[in-house]
Amino acid sequence: MGIFDQNNEPFSDSELSRHIERALAVDGPRGPMFELSYPILRRLFKPQLLATANIPQEPCLFIGNHSLFAMDGMVLGPVLFHEQGRFLRGLGDKFLWHSFTEEYLLGQGAAIGHPQVCSALMEHGADLMVFPGGAHEATKTQEQRYTLQWRERYGFIRLAAKHNYPIVPMAIMGPDEFFDHAIEGRDLPDTALGQLLARMGLISDDTRRDMLPPLPLGALGLPLPKPQRCYIQFGEPVRPVQSRGRPPGKQKLRQYRDQVGGQIEAMLQELMALRDEDRNQQGWLRALLTR
Repeated sequence: MGIFDQNNEPFSDSELSRHIERALAVDGPRGPMFELSYPILRRLFKPQLLATANIPQEPCLFIGNHSLFAMDGMVLGPVLFHEQGRFLRGLGDKFLWHSFTEEYLLGQGAAIGHPQVCSALMEHGADLMVFPGGAHEATKTQEQRYTLQWRERYGFIRLAAKHNYPIVPMAIMGPDEFFDHAIEGRDLPDTALGQLLARMGLISDDTRRDMLPPLPLGALGLPLPKPQRCYIQFGEPVRPVQSRGRPPGKQKLRQYRDQVGGQIEAMLQELMALRDEDRNQQGWLRALLTR
């Protein structure tokens, strides 16, 4: 079975219970990488937080657009922790989780994106970060940059309503441009590289092409992210509510989702204009490395 197979399940029921216990035991970032990453991120990507006054003081569910290779989380975690004092618990797709990744990911604040895990962390009063597009957005094509690939996903709305959590829309500009795409993931199995990966057992006939990442080209054609400036803007909180103890109906779920997604899409348009304006003022070296 390949790591991108659609039936890949990282944990059994008993292992999921153990994972929840371990996730609840994490009360702050662990390991030197989290601390070391912040000054590097500040210098490389110059992240700018906008409209932080929209963030409530209480625990929140931060919902945003996902970037290629999920590199937005790499930026958001340290920046929000150091500049806003918020320790985000990012909920990641199941294919990311294995015995050799669990320790590191937990130390960065992440946990597996499972309803039981989300509920446990909400009951614990944690700040959560969810990208409803999941792997679909993290492996999207170059033409799909800064678009929401949420399909018919409403789980985050149901859980926010159940646990009385405010949803904070969050637009992220920059990480989608860290890399160009030499080969799109959907085309990879038909290439010589794809055939090699199949022989190595990394992909198979069950592989979901929509979850395969592209072959990246970064700064100067190297597999290193381009130093694109990052902008993170926060929208007005959306507060889903239950009615008589029942989750919102399908129509109400769609209304809440459209409120969150609509704010994100509008903020992305604003950030694109800000990005284009700032590009005219960047130095020659950054301009060269971000071409």
